[in-house]
Amino acid sequence: MTTSPGTLVVIMVVAGLLPFALVMLTSFVKMAVVLSIVRSAMGTPQVPPNSVITGLALVLSFVVMAPVAYEVGDHLKNAEKVFSDGSVSEIFEVVSKASEPVKRFLKTHAQPQHLEEFSQMLNEASDEEGPSWKVLVPAFVISQLHEAFRMGFVIFLPFLVLDMLIASVLLSLGMHMLSPTTISLPFKLLLFVFADGWTLIGANLLGTYL
Repeated sequence: MTTSPGTLVVIMVVAGLLPFALVMLTSFVKMAVVLSIVRSAMGTPQVPPNSVITGLALVLSFVVMAPVAYEVGDHLKNAEKVFSDGSVSEIFEVVSKASEPVKRFLKTHAQPQHLEEFSQMLNEASDEEGPSWKVLVPAFVISQLHEAFRMGFVIFLPFLVLDMLIASVLLSLGMHMLSPTTISLPFKLLLFVFADGWTLIGANLLGTYL
């Protein structure tokens, strides 16, 4: 067991940033937003519950991020001596090299126009090493939200059309007191089940990364 002060500092910093990194530097943002939109489109705000939506988003994110995590782990495994006996500067140099797979992932899945916009906004010229973290992180998160809402719009349309169809039928029958959303709910669930909706959504979400 090491008692190196530098190691303890790095461990404390990593532990503090881990929840942030898990949410903002992975595919979790897109997964969680798309799954939440699906739930809203079906008109079941409490089913599946938030814990299930979050858990499914985490599972899908783990599948996507596994190769990146393995690369980071290999870098850190080869630097065990530095963590036990190295100085703070050496430890941060190792951490910087180990974070390169994460930077590649962020750059790959950040849209070029968002990278360009944030580079201009922050007055940062592009170089051989690529965009810095202060450009990559916001560009990646904005790109993920953009793609999530675009996917959510496509998913929402069939349910919206079904709601409008049910509402038109009820109005033509003079059933003004019945709520169209209440009547359309079982039909939306039936449509989602027959289309194998969860499989399609999960496969398409994974397909945008793999």
